[in-house]
Amino acid sequence: MMGDPSALDRQAVLDDYDRARRTFHALLNEATPADLARQTCRTRWTNGQLLWHMLFGYFVTRVLLGLARGFGRLPRRASKVFARVLDAGTKPFDVINYLGPCGAVKVFGPRRMGAAFDRITGSLERRPAKESERDLARGMHYPVRWDPFFKDFMTVSDLYRYPTQHFDFHHDQLTLGPSD
Repeated sequence: MMGDPSALDRQAVLDDYDRARRTFHALLNEATPADLARQTCRTRWTNGQLLWHMLFGYFVTRVLLGLARGFGRLPRRASKVFARVLDAGTKPFDVINYLGPCGAVKVFGPRRMGAAFDRITGSLERRPAKESERDLARGMHYPVRWDPFFKDFMTVSDLYRYPTQHFDFHHDQLTLGPSD
């Protein structure tokens, strides 16, 4: 699998999850209530809402892995049709994607978000070691209009990398710390 772009460096994925977890906890521990209520850069969310969205990227990955394993056993056309249907529903998805974190932060405060981040990354960390190379190569088509990191076709291997790419992208949009 040398040079295979779908090959998974399992240790690198685990290291990225650990880095994201440490970063997430540092952000939560250092943020004041005023920090969490402050508007982010280039989004309509507050910092608290965006932190929830960053956490949710890891939850979504668990679902995406299941879909990829299932669709990966079917003809590729099946997932292509599924992705096109989802792409057609981009506007309702965008509304739900925006409103979800708005409500979630009212239920999940920083302490609960930190615990949830630990649980979901812990769950994801146990999986790559159990995956065969064949399983890692399974994949499906995705709704590319839903997320900048969704490619037309993504493998299980790609999906293990996805949540930290999503996390890092949004980390740059946070405005935590002293305001200028």
